[in-house]
Amino acid sequence: MPSLTRKMKRPGTAFRALASVLAATAATLALSGCTQVETTAPSAVRSADVQARFGTVDCREVKCIALTFDAGPSEHSARLLDILKEKQVPATFFLLGRRHIDTYPELVERMADEGHEVANHTWTHRILTDLEPEEIREELERPNEEIERLTGRRPTLMRPPQGRTDGTVNGISRELGLAEVLWSVTAKDYRTTDSGLITRRVLAQSSRDGIILLHDIYDGTVPAVPGIIDALKKRGYVFVTVPQLLAPGRAEPGKVYR
Repeated sequence: MPSLTRKMKRPGTAFRALASVLAATAATLALSGCTQVETTAPSAVRSADVQARFGTVDCREVKCIALTFDAGPSEHSARLLDILKEKQVPATFFLLGRRHIDTYPELVERMADEGHEVANHTWTHRILTDLEPEEIREELERPNEEIERLTGRRPTLMRPPQGRTDGTVNGISRELGLAEVLWSVTAKDYRTTDSGLITRRVLAQSSRDGIILLHDIYDGTVPAVPGIIDALKKRGYVFVTVPQLLAPGRAEPGKVYR
């Protein structure tokens, strides 16, 4: 499979207000090898004046982080789900179609049944920015249909292969009801089988409202997960799905979150 990515004193009131405005502005960022697109930080989605709580976690009050896995399900996914269940940690799975969803449908069902967010990572992992609009639609619609058939719920999130997106991909995602989710933390686990190195890379980059990118298809990744979870919990992090990270806001189709 090709490489999958390229995720004191208390500040004064004025400083905090400025930081909030800057976050909400969602600076235009250049993604590796793709057109510049505007991305939105999770903190910018959460409205400070909304009082209702969604679920048992309020990321306005606690230090949240989202664990995400690309390109499964695979032969490693059952073990990963066992770990997440034991650790009581939810995750977001961006699933591939061919040779994954169609090979391990029971794992897709299990992911949904155990409370994880099941999302779209295209059908064949083709780079969307290299495709014609109808090809982009097919890459995104097929996983949506299969995931909905297996879980009863149509995905609302997708992650473009290698994080490559542009205005055309944004527009088609909007038509299909999909928001794009990138990442702020990457272990580059597609380049190593060293679980210790994967753990260290994640811990070095993690911060509040972070979105961690891992791949459960690689041999070194799943063995690293227990150590990552334990270390981040010790630092006071609460693990959430991507929708929980945005709550009480919601991901908007066609927007890109990072």
